[in-house]
Amino acid sequence: MKKFEILSRIASNGVVAVIRAESVEKAVLLGKSISEGGIGALEITFTVPHADEVIEELIKAKVSALVGAGTVLDATTARYAIIKGANFIVSPAFDKEVAEICNLYQVPYFAGCMTPTEIITAMKAGVDVVKVFPGDIVTPKFFKDIHGPLPQANLLPSGGVSLENIKDWIKNGAVAVSAGSSLTAPSKKGDYEGVKLEAKKFVDEVKKAREALK
Repeated sequence: MKKFEILSRIASNGVVAVIRAESVEKAVLLGKSISEGGIGALEITFTVPHADEVIEELIKAKVSALVGAGTVLDATTARYAIIKGANFIVSPAFDKEVAEICNLYQVPYFAGCMTPTEIITAMKAGVDVVKVFPGDIVTPKFFKDIHGPLPQANLLPSGGVSLENIKDWIKNGAVAVSAGSSLTAPSKKGDYEGVKLEAKKFVDEVKKAREALK
């Protein structure tokens, strides 16, 4: 799949699900449930044991969502994830070498940033989407302030995103939102049907927030 198609699909759907789990089996169950709920992108974090196997299993299962790799801290991990089939790469902080690898293989790179300087540095290196992290510290208004001098910045909040504040992130210019624990909470009780329902709620909230801006 071409880079522009991946970015277009993520922006259109509006939600990236962050998957953290204690095992391959649980991560795959989460991925399948979230995908069935309508979320269009799964970020499989490399804190999951054998995260590469999770990526492979979800691709093999032909889930409807894009499958990407998260918590990518170095270029070696980025290249490995791309070989395993990752559609996009996410890191908690900007890394120039990761950006170079992603640019070389034309795979979207979402780099974590928190200040205007970091955001500009990442954008100069070709980062496609800036993951503003931790989102619960900067708050939605930060997006509006950044878009004053940098209206071209594609910003994605990560951390602190909930069903209750999605409208605030979208209203202030988020290209999409990233959701983790607030989305996957039902899985702690083994309720993967509940995760599916939560996923649907997140997608619906993004749609409502975007409709309200028209």
